[in-house]
Amino acid sequence: MIFKKNAVVIDFELFSKAYHPINLKYWKLYGAEKVSKANLRYGRLRETFDVLDVKISDKTIHQLAIDYIDYLTTHNHVFDGTIEILEYLKPKYKLHIITNGFEEVQQSKLEKAKIAHYFETITNSEMVGVKKPNPKMFHHALSLANIEKEHGIMIGDNPEADVYGALNIGLDAICFNYHKVEMEDHIKQIDHLLELKNYL
Repeated sequence: MIFKKNAVVIDFELFSKAYHPINLKYWKLYGAEKVSKANLRYGRLRETFDVLDVKISDKTIHQLAIDYIDYLTTHNHVFDGTIEILEYLKPKYKLHIITNGFEEVQQSKLEKAKIAHYFETITNSEMVGVKKPNPKMFHHALSLANIEKEHGIMIGDNPEADVYGALNIGLDAICFNYHKVEMEDHIKQIDHLLELKNYL
């Protein structure tokens, strides 16, 4: 664990509870182009430790941020039903990824999780120079995939970046709402990945 490696003594459950909403806030700011990649990586950790009133140096936070990215590239957790739904979708559809995630993390995570072969293209925000929900992200991904928006559908877990971002350019969307965010009635939603079979 990266805390132990950096001699940081803190209850992980307590840290995780505080970190989760702060991390989501920073990703939202990142998607809105209000913080940089470096600010996101540092700020989410600094703010969490400050909220918990844990004294920790900037040097240690920067090292934790580096170690966390390294850890992510070796972490191969997938949601329940991931392989089954990919096996179901692959023969019927061409699958692609659009992500605001860091370029150095995404490919490694896909390979470690043994799901990279299901996807034909990956569009990441660093490649395009903007982030979801910016329309340029979706248009770039559609162009890379060589499809018209009328023939595609976005499946994502972030209502603002994924779902509304797609709908705003006329691309259909389904929200994988495992965060249990309150959504408008007209938005297609699923709580489990296998529920995609109800739509696709």
